[in-house]
Amino acid sequence: MKFKYLMLSFCIITIILLIAALIPILLTGQEFAVNFRFMILPLLLFIAVLLVCICVFFFLNYRLFSLLEREDWPALAYYLEQKVYVKKRYNTRNVRLLASSYLVMSDHKSVLTLESKVRSAKSSLISENVLIFGAARILSGSHAEAADFFKTYITKCKEAEKQWVSWFYGFSQLLAGAINAAESEFASLAVSSNNALITGLCAYFLGTNIGKKSVNPEKCMEISENGKERVVKVLKNAEGWKKEVNKSETDIHVAIIKKYIDEAGIWLFV
Repeated sequence: MKFKYLMLSFCIITIILLIAALIPILLTGQEFAVNFRFMILPLLLFIAVLLVCICVFFFLNYRLFSLLEREDWPALAYYLEQKVYVKKRYNTRNVRLLASSYLVMSDHKSVLTLESKVRSAKSSLISENVLIFGAARILSGSHAEAADFFKTYITKCKEAEKQWVSWFYGFSQLLAGAINAAESEFASLAVSSNNALITGLCAYFLGTNIGKKSVNPEKCMEISENGKERVVKVLKNAEGWKKEVNKSETDIHVAIIKKYIDEAGIWLFV
């Protein structure tokens, strides 16, 4: 299991550090050993405490890591339900993992139920998991509701996720048939976003689906081409696009739109 290998690696590193700390005693003799407690002992104590803390951490989370390793999503969901619903441990990790487990199992209703309980117990966790809760609405077919949800949290979400929340707002509008609203959001991001995936996706939708229905197709296509040029200039080729995708492929919000990301990559570099 991966976390066992991590523990083994840490033990090996600890042994190497111990050897590195003790070698001077062997090489310099008793004179150095006299000052051992002042020079090396603090380091050894620090390493010992660190090792104990890591061992305790892995022991306490053994069940969680084991289920994640096996990708046993039903069992993981049940385990986390006991943590969240029974023991009332509402924190970012538990909520995010439980919601993600539900999404992997396509249990969108349970994600929304979780959101409702989180809103009552610790509402701040909603803004920390906007993309997951919004994704559940999209996957369940509630596109207009998803658009309203993302719009509400564009200014409340984490700064690092703000552009993705804006993109999903535009995407929800597109799915709901609100072409003008989707075009406005995607056009803004295609020009201003510093995220290559977001820029590329916006350019792709503007140049294909939206461009065919836009009230101003010439302007829409111009923005699309400019966005495309920005991405190509930075990533160079399809391989660069794939590398950029790989950086975020473990994010659940990226995984659910993987189809469109692959299509955008082909459109951008073929």
